[in-house]
Amino acid sequence: MIEIRPGSGRFVTREEGRETFHSFSFGRHYDPVNVGFAAMVALNDENLPPGTGYDEHPHRDTEIVTLVLAGALRHTDASRSTVLSPGTVMRTSAGSGIVHAERTEPGITTRFLQTWLRPDEPGVPPSLALSSYDAGPGLSEVGDLGIGTAGARLYLAQQATGRLLLPDSPLLHVFVVDGTVDLGDRAAGPGDAARLTEEGGRAVTVEEPATLVVWAFG
Repeated sequence: MIEIRPGSGRFVTREEGRETFHSFSFGRHYDPVNVGFAAMVALNDENLPPGTGYDEHPHRDTEIVTLVLAGALRHTDASRSTVLSPGTVMRTSAGSGIVHAERTEPGITTRFLQTWLRPDEPGVPPSLALSSYDAGPGLSEVGDLGIGTAGARLYLAQQATGRLLLPDSPLLHVFVVDGTVDLGDRAAGPGDAARLTEEGGRAVTVEEPATLVVWAFG
């Protein structure tokens, strides 16, 4: 089964200069039939003008995966301050509790995707990991993240045109950052997401140069 969720139908939060598109119910936005997919409970498409972001705030028992698409994002917590840029993915296991801040660098407009996953075990010690990637033709798996959700794997692809083979997993979430992808009799464009159940190993066709973020579960 393939379900296409149009980007135009996402919830939107606009505050303090920030613009965030939510693929699932989030904060004050609630849809009882759209609260998650597999272990995903949030996929937020964040757009931050220079000088904006999120001051210190807490998290608990959540696996947070942050992918910067453009610009630079500074992550600050009690033990470190790290600048993320395109080509780097950060995994934060909130576990028993963390407090962090996420803000743009001076003069830089930033776009990033942040996925929240349910962890396998609550209350574990908080931890953080960074991994680099080089997305190119075909899917590239982002390794060494140590996500605390068994069976969750992250893939990225930047492909001009042609055929692309999805992972052979029972549950797949494909987010189209840009470009157009044909999934048989259905097309997905920028901001759209495809949720695939028992469609692992399916080939899709990239009709226009596209960037895809793919989560595989199971």
